[in-house]
Amino acid sequence: MGVVRKIPANVTRHDLQPREQRWNRLGQVPVIAWLTGLSGAGKSTLAGAADRALVAAGRHSAVLDGDNLRHGLNADLTFTPKDRSENVRRTAEVARLMAEAGSVVIVSLISPCRADRALARRIAGDIPFLEVFVDTPLGLCEARDPKGLYRLARAGRIPDFTGVSAPYEAPERPDLTITTEGRSTEACARSLSTLLLRLSRAATGAAPRR
Repeated sequence: MGVVRKIPANVTRHDLQPREQRWNRLGQVPVIAWLTGLSGAGKSTLAGAADRALVAAGRHSAVLDGDNLRHGLNADLTFTPKDRSENVRRTAEVARLMAEAGSVVIVSLISPCRADRALARRIAGDIPFLEVFVDTPLGLCEARDPKGLYRLARAGRIPDFTGVSAPYEAPERPDLTITTEGRSTEACARSLSTLLLRLSRAATGAAPRR
């Protein structure tokens, strides 16, 4: 689980523009959708497709992709259990900040441990948080293997690889399960984007400002 850090006494939280004013101006309320699943399950593909659908519908949305974050914010982290927890914690904090600014945030992160995903939900606080299980069997993920990672992991060249040499704890009660086997990307993404469009609709019913 992520490390709990004590805030120094000389660090003060500043009151900024009330978030509800910003959300009303945008004509939407924020949601965090946390996509979890094995490598190759289709998380990034679904996140990108859902994001495009949201933007086309006039929503402000963004994707936080695990691989992309490891090129910058989380570039110093490995794949040990401790660093994986920190990876989730940092990503959750960024998702919360972006949601406070009014965005619908779609996170695509293996995040294999239930405790870490529970931490992400706690960090979200009162922002609506959806744990989305991209349910793709290991055999299918390995057959797809778009990056050749399973082949390398089976050869012992990638340590701590989820599903091979490291465990994956599937969600017990996800808010949404997307079964990808035998379904098109469009159909899978539609189930996510439809839900996010509904949840992000402002209480006033006002159309998002373009």
